[in-house]
Amino acid sequence: MDFNNINNSKEYILHHLHHLQLNLNTFKIVNFHDIKNTFWIINIDSIAISFLLGSIFLIIFYIGSKSFDNENPKNLQIFIEIIITFIESNIKDMFKKKNELIAPLSLTVFTWIFLMNCMDLIPVDLFPLISQYELKLPFLRIVPTADINITLSMSLGIFFLVLFYNIKNKGLFYFLKELTTKPFSHPIFYIFNLMLECISLLSQPISLGLRLFGNMYAGEIIFILISGLIPWWLQWTISLPWAILHILVITLQAFIYMVLTIVYLSQTCKKN
Repeated sequence: MDFNNINNSKEYILHHLHHLQLNLNTFKIVNFHDIKNTFWIINIDSIAISFLLGSIFLIIFYIGSKSFDNENPKNLQIFIEIIITFIESNIKDMFKKKNELIAPLSLTVFTWIFLMNCMDLIPVDLFPLISQYELKLPFLRIVPTADINITLSMSLGIFFLVLFYNIKNKGLFYFLKELTTKPFSHPIFYIFNLMLECISLLSQPISLGLRLFGNMYAGEIIFILISGLIPWWLQWTISLPWAILHILVITLQAFIYMVLTIVYLSQTCKKN
């Protein structure tokens, strides 16, 4: 769809809510009026921007590590140290066991999600217009965490780590014993316990992904509604206060995701 052919607010909103999607069967860009087989459709924009922001995160922290100086720390080094100290303090409060993965994983989760959330603060028309007129792309959504595929994919990664460390730390037999003997120890309740524990385990990645997606999608919707329904000369009166509030939201969502990741992994440690 061309921006020039958007005749009403509904078309404008639908345009901004449509991903740059590729149908793997036909290798053609999918129009939002013609979505039939969603299983073989991937959101190119969410994947590309996620990798781009992940690369930016790695590059910034790599440069910071190479310029490390205890005697005369630079601004970038101070900024990185603040983030690392903040994350380490949270890990010490919630994760009592020693694990070489938990610190870098928490740092990656918090920083990467924060960068993806920050894309929601960019004006909604800026990158879609650039992509259309410079790159000839019909659609573009730049907030990866407003895509449920991205948030659930990340939470599934955490879920597999939870399963792996449950088996590694407790042993397969003890892990299965936990699933079948809690909360009721009588053998007659083993099947019931297993059903409850499986539901509890599966709820972790689902709630983790849906919470982040729901909050970021709602924030994106509000920005699009402000841009699509309010005259341009009045938009700043609402979009500016909402953007200021949204700075707190995007930081809080990254923090909550990190904290829940630490909590879920801390539950994999075998109790003495």
